[in-house]
Amino acid sequence: MKRRWLLPLLLLSGLMAVAQEKQLDFATYLSGVGQHNLGYAAEKFNMDIAAANVLMAKVFPDPEINAGLFDNGQRRMQQGYGLTTGISYTLELGGKRRARINLARSEQEVTRHLLEDYFRNLRADATVAFLTAMQQQRLYEIKMEAYRYMQQLAQADSIRFKAGLITETDARQSRIEAGMLLNEAYGVEAEMKTAFVQLHNLMGTYRGDTLVAPQGDVSRFERVYSLPELVTKAQDERADLLAALRQKDVSVKTLQLAKAARIIDLGLNLGVNNATQVTNVVAPTPSMNTVSAGISLPLKFSNRNKGDLMAANAGVKQQETVYRQTLLQVQTEVTTAYFSYLGAGHQLHQFDSGLLEEAKKVLEGRRYSYQRGETSLLEVLNAQRTYNDVQQQYYESVYSHATALVELERAAAIWDIQF
Repeated sequence: MKRRWLLPLLLLSGLMAVAQEKQLDFATYLSGVGQHNLGYAAEKFNMDIAAANVLMAKVFPDPEINAGLFDNGQRRMQQGYGLTTGISYTLELGGKRRARINLARSEQEVTRHLLEDYFRNLRADATVAFLTAMQQQRLYEIKMEAYRYMQQLAQADSIRFKAGLITETDARQSRIEAGMLLNEAYGVEAEMKTAFVQLHNLMGTYRGDTLVAPQGDVSRFERVYSLPELVTKAQDERADLLAALRQKDVSVKTLQLAKAARIIDLGLNLGVNNATQVTNVVAPTPSMNTVSAGISLPLKFSNRNKGDLMAANAGVKQQETVYRQTLLQVQTEVTTAYFSYLGAGHQLHQFDSGLLEEAKKVLEGRRYSYQRGETSLLEVLNAQRTYNDVQQQYYESVYSHATALVELERAAAIWDIQF
């Protein structure tokens, strides 16, 4: 008998441990995301890589040292041996090094704007996740509130049935409704805890025994904006658009480097030769050293192939088109986000007319009448469902309005959200 209860008690204790929640305000949460998000931390390394690429672009070509031995026919003619040493260096012409440095610096600027754009999207995504968790938390409270009332009603109906005041069908119906509401609450609870876990993921942490519970005032999402001003600000400051603009510069620098690479480089050579003593009887010669210097020029037959120039030119035209597409995309995103925010505000203001209070009064009236035996259980259940639906729609409108503001500020490259 004891073993029958041991396993449920252990499971219950485990669930209680998992259910530990820690309150978290938005400012602390967003600070944690900015400091500890692993994806953002990985993106930051791109700046280090870009800076290293600039250093690499400044490198001069390495000189080459060569050495060798030669035999003048010592065995047969006794003309001795020799040693050759030399050093060579390729002198880059046509501004290749300067072109490489300019290209690397332009790519570094693109990387900086892309990092800013990554954080812009991360901040907005993290805020939407925070709002979603708050919404699921509120929906769970609504479901549990409805379940608790229905459970009380079912218990009261059980007593009333035993007293012969209602039928067995009504008593059974209220128990069924209570069970269905509890099932709905379990489903919402799972979604709520999933949303809480996502917050940990965005903050770059994992604590299996503790979940954060978001806290905040969602009534602070009212703003008045001018659409032309939002579009202008987005065109001036959105990081992805600035990155596209810099990418045009990168394509131009790539073309300049391709042109510079076609310029012939100059090879410089300096050598020292040492010949040992010649001992044959025909022309005996003492040992001697000779010094040589010269230049070399490559034969650039490959310049007849202009594929690199054609590719670089096409890249310039492509980036111009990409920039115009990005500009159009920014204008479209700001405009659609603006109208979505206005629409979400209109939906939310519909509840200002007292729709939620009216639904609550109807439910309380049906409950009172049912307790006095003046109305049926079905009418109470309909009033309860209507009140639940109105509550759910209200909070969905509240959080949709808040999310619409987040999306608008993400699109317009502004940020003043605190709640």
